[in-house]
Amino acid sequence: MNQRAWRPAPFVMASLIVAVAALIVLWFVPPWRLWALAVLLLNFAASTLAGLLPRCALLGENLTRLPPAAAQRGEVALTFDDGPDPEITPQVLHILDQHQIRATFFCIGEKAAAHPDLCRAMLARGHRLENHGQRHHTLLAFSGSGGWRREIGEAQKILERLGGQPRFFRPLAGLRNPMLDAVLHAAGLRLASWTRRGYDTRCGDADAVLARLTRHLAAGDILLLHDGNAARDAQGMPVVFTVLPRLLAELSARNLHPVPLDA
Repeated sequence: MNQRAWRPAPFVMASLIVAVAALIVLWFVPPWRLWALAVLLLNFAASTLAGLLPRCALLGENLTRLPPAAAQRGEVALTFDDGPDPEITPQVLHILDQHQIRATFFCIGEKAAAHPDLCRAMLARGHRLENHGQRHHTLLAFSGSGGWRREIGEAQKILERLGGQPRFFRPLAGLRNPMLDAVLHAAGLRLASWTRRGYDTRCGDADAVLARLTRHLAAGDILLLHDGNAARDAQGMPVVFTVLPRLLAELSARNLHPVPLDA
C-alpha cells in the first residue's frame, strides 16, 4: 500500500473548483445561469475527453514510457492484454521462449481464474502478471469509485492467489475517469498505458500491425499487443502469431532490448 497521502492531480482539483463555483453561480445568481451551465458542460467535456485519451496524464499519473534510465539502456517493454487465452497465449509464450524474452501480461481476472495453469506458466518463465480488471466491461470507464474498486480488487486477489504480484493496472482501451486515480493509489497500483499499439484486435493485416508498432520506435517505448481477442488474418490465424516474431527481429536489428514493465 502507498504510504504517501493521495492528492488529486492539479487538473482534477481545478475541475472540481470550477464545477463548485459554477454550481454556486447557477443556484444563487439567476442572471448568469446560462453562463454557469455552459461552464459546467465544458468542464465535464474536458474531464471526459481526458479520460478518453489513453496516454493523457491530466487525471493522474500515467506510465506511457519506461524511465529515462531504461531508455538509456536501450530497453523497451512488450505488453500483452486480454489474456490468458488457451489458444493464443501458449503460442505467444513459445515465441518469447525461442527468443529468451520476458514480457508483461495484463490479465483479465475471470480468464486468469479459468486458466490458472497458463498464468503459472507465465510466471515460471519469468513474465509479469498485471491487472487488466476482472470482467473487461466496456462501460467501466463510467463507473464510480465502488465500481473501480470491485473491478480492480477482484482481479488483484485472483492474480495474487495464482502467484502474481501485480503493480500496474491498465483499463480496457485505456479508458477511465477522474475516480480511478484514488482507487489505484489505495490499492498500491500504478496506471500503465503504452507508447505504441498495433491495433491487433481489429486489424488482421500483419504488415499494417507491425508498421504501427515500429513507426518511430525508440528506446523506452511501451508496446501494446494482445494474447486475447486477437484479430485473425485471411487464413484464420491470430495475427499476433505472425507479428510477434517479426517484431522481435526488428527490435534485435535496432539493438533494442525487451524487458518486463517493472524491470
